Amino acid sequence: MDANEQNALEALRAAAGGAPVCLGHDWLTGMRGGERVLEYFCRAFPEAPIAAIVGDPALVSPEIASHRLLLSPLGRLPGAVRHYRRMLPVLPWAARHTRVPRETRLLLTTSHCVAKGFRKPKGARHLSVVFTPMRYAWTFYEEYFGTSRAKAALVKPLLAHLRAWDRRTAADVDRFVAISKHVAKRIRDFYGREASVVYPPVDLARCTPGAAPGEGGFDLIVSALVPYKKVDLAVRVYTKNGWPLKIVGAGGCEAALRAAAGPTVQFLGRLSDEEVVGLYRRCRLLVFPGEEDYGIVPLEAQACGRPVVAFGRGGALETVADGVSGVFFPEQTEDALEDAVRRAARATWDPAAIRANAERFGPAQFLEGMAREIRAVLA
Repeated sequence: MDANEQNALEALRAAAGGAPVCLGHDWLTGMRGGERVLEYFCRAFPEAPIAAIVGDPALVSPEIASHRLLLSPLGRLPGAVRHYRRMLPVLPWAARHTRVPRETRLLLTTSHCVAKGFRKPKGARHLSVVFTPMRYAWTFYEEYFGTSRAKAALVKPLLAHLRAWDRRTAADVDRFVAISKHVAKRIRDFYGREASVVYPPVDLARCTPGAAPGEGGFDLIVSALVPYKKVDLAVRVYTKNGWPLKIVGAGGCEAALRAAAGPTVQFLGRLSDEEVVGLYRRCRLLVFPGEEDYGIVPLEAQACGRPVVAFGRGGALETVADGVSGVFFPEQTEDALEDAVRRAARATWDPAAIRANAERFGPAQFLEGMAREIRAVLA
């Protein structure tokens, strides 16, 4: 941690003015982008408990696990950590019954599902950092539930209930922070509320350019293997052209992706942070074929000096500089992606300029932005 980051962390802590803080998160079952953001709040407020629907300290970082966990009634059921995704119909109930300590004066939630619906105690203020309004209810319906008409008939009433609950509980939040302009627009459209934008940080100390960037001669995907990430699109393009592609990640689509992949597509599974950084440094370029609300992976690749080929919608439009740190493709089609990869391969890239673009999204900028938001909500 450099001096700028340390000073910004202390400013974030000071912004709370000594008020008792409770952190909130949807669930603590692994380390993804949302949990990386939560870690910064854990550093700023080391005494704050964390409210969550379900959680297992063994599945998160020591920094998060060191905090007292306040789990919902669902979180105390056997097997909840393994099966919580099947509990979607009762997650709103669990959120409203997740205990936040009575002495809390600042409830700071990080939410992509129901954490923004946690109840604040009387006299407390609720600042909610929203990664996205609940995807299951508002967007990507087919990606999550498929195209079956029978399933749609069963799920439609549930989704209507979730949307109504999500909109209603938004009124209990005192101030919203969105992780991108893209998400701020969704908050405005779905909740009728305005949101400030504070971009989540990329770890600039961990993600740095290598000695010989791009030396590996392969392209890279780092992603959960789930439908809306559109990894299948890249697998088809790289298989058809015989281009080398390495894929880091796991998920429910892995078997189908492996079956569709040719010999030049390699699946590496889950890797450590250090191993992923090594791949960023050596890859020719990163492929980012899905529509994301923000997307930390493209910023990590750029921090390592590598260009990005991204679908031109969502948060990537805010983090990738077209022609400087990457190129966009306009449609999620094989022809559009193939054309973008060819254009990126022909271009001459400046690793220093790519890194400079990523530096706009560093930890100090994030912490300073969140300090402003805490001061505003407590005022």
